[in-house]
Amino acid sequence: MAKKNKLRDAAVKIGAAVGKVDDRAHKAALQAALVARQEFNDLNKHVKALKKQLEKSTKRLKSALK
Repeated sequence: MAKKNKLRDAAVKIGAAVGKVDDRAHKAALQAALVARQEFNDLNKHVKALKKQLEKSTKRLKSALK
């Protein structure tokens, strides 16, 4: 009977360790997703600014060529 308790205790310890690792991995994935979203938003703003600048340059070039 003592072996069953030792095995059960070992299984509980292993399960707890796996649960902790899984929780940490989940939190890290959420943090990475937030950072990726922020970087995407920053890039999106930058692309919009470049597009606006290109439109201005195109307008100036067209008027200069007339």
